[in-house]
Amino acid sequence: MTETGENRTRGGPWWWERPRSAVLDIALGAASAAECALQGQGFAREVGIPSVLAVVLGAVAGAMLVLRRRWPIAVVLVAIAVIPAEMGTFLSVVGLYTLAATEVPRRITGLLASMAALGMLVITAFRLDQSIGQDPDFNPSAWFVPLVTVLMSIGVTAPPVLLGLYVGARRRLVESLRERADGLERELSLLADRAEERAEWARNEERTRIAREMHDVVAHRVSLMVVHAAALQAVALKDPEKAAKNAALVGDMGRQALNELRTMLGVLRSGETERTERSERAEKLDKTDKAERSHAAEGSRPGSATGPAATGSAAMGDSDAVDGQHGDGAAEVPSRLAEFASAVAGRASTGAAEARKEGARTGAHDGGPRADKGAASSDVPDVPSLAQLDVLVGQSRAAGMTVELSVEGSPDGTCPPPVQQTAYRVVQEALTNVHKHAAGAATRVRVAHRTAEVALQVENDPAADGAADADLPSGGNGLVGMRERVTALGGGFVSGPTDAGGFRVSAIIPYARP
Repeated sequence: MTETGENRTRGGPWWWERPRSAVLDIALGAASAAECALQGQGFAREVGIPSVLAVVLGAVAGAMLVLRRRWPIAVVLVAIAVIPAEMGTFLSVVGLYTLAATEVPRRITGLLASMAALGMLVITAFRLDQSIGQDPDFNPSAWFVPLVTVLMSIGVTAPPVLLGLYVGARRRLVESLRERADGLERELSLLADRAEERAEWARNEERTRIAREMHDVVAHRVSLMVVHAAALQAVALKDPEKAAKNAALVGDMGRQALNELRTMLGVLRSGETERTERSERAEKLDKTDKAERSHAAEGSRPGSATGPAATGSAAMGDSDAVDGQHGDGAAEVPSRLAEFASAVAGRASTGAAEARKEGARTGAHDGGPRADKGAASSDVPDVPSLAQLDVLVGQSRAAGMTVELSVEGSPDGTCPPPVQQTAYRVVQEALTNVHKHAAGAATRVRVAHRTAEVALQVENDPAADGAADADLPSGGNGLVGMRERVTALGGGFVSGPTDAGGFRVSAIIPYARP
């Protein structure tokens, strides 16, 4: 990044920032030394001092111009000091310019410029009086001497000072603009880093949400399938009718799990399809532009005129596609979350109906039991809500679990769907954990509808003696997912073992604020 002012890296010798600045100052010093040395010879003849001494003093005084960037005040003072000897006109002009262009306070610049102007005024007036007295033919008017002296003093001092002030102001403006550009560059870099961090955070949130949904949707159904399959294996030879019923339940659970999983994967694939289509449109636009440029280079042929209106309209359409592709990166994460929520709430019903029809056809072909079960399951709503708790508890009871459901109050119309879905998922995951870790344990599910909130509690006793372990794998994400769901809605979640050796899950979910 570019540094400005005193922090800029100096590439020249000593106090010069650049080598060319050193070369320029040395050249100006040599020219000023030569001028002062020549003017010193005339001063030596008038005063009567040795010419060599006058030339040396003039050369030294003129060479002081080399120090104009380091000590501009000293250079101007030397120029003022040699004014009585009528030396250093070039030294005075360049010194005043440098003084005005630097960061020297303006009062010092004005004071030194006034002293130089006053010295020039006095010397000019003195020389004009001498000229008038020596030449009898030269007899100007009384206003001539004052006018010429004022014009000479102003002409020698004012232009370099004004030019130096302008150059200094312009230089400071450029420096401030450069610093502002550097500041904006740093701010843009920070904003880009923060935007990347926010995008990464949103992507992680989306991955966590998808993993949580898949865990809640699939784990419960698969757990019930494993329990029913174990029961089917136990009673297959003893009770064929019960075995057929368990087989129908396993098939129904599998179809529901596949249906919900297909719904979620469909949302993800739809986004990938849209991005693929945008990429294809962008590639097509690029190929079209290359073809048009090649045709324009070769020249148009007779009978192959193109339609400018059609080409312009196609280009506008494709440019919109490209713009959409560029904007897709910023809006991708929120759109994925919105699509996922809408899909879980809406698209599940269509897929479930198709799965039930497929199950009914399969059951009818095999002989009937699964067809009846598929028809009976058509009354089960697909969108998770508090109204489905009876069905959820009934599925666990069908798997052999003793579940007691207690509901206090009734949900009013202000209970939003996200609250109902979260409450359903908490109960579902708690029952799944009972199937995994406490087979055969008696379980109590309590739901209380209060003012602007829903309270849940799922408590189970220790595993029944002699109950076969379902031997289901556990990733340890169930309680974490329940806590994340509840806290995302501003609720509270508590879980832990009971004194009797069981386990308790409690949650309070408030309604969303308007």
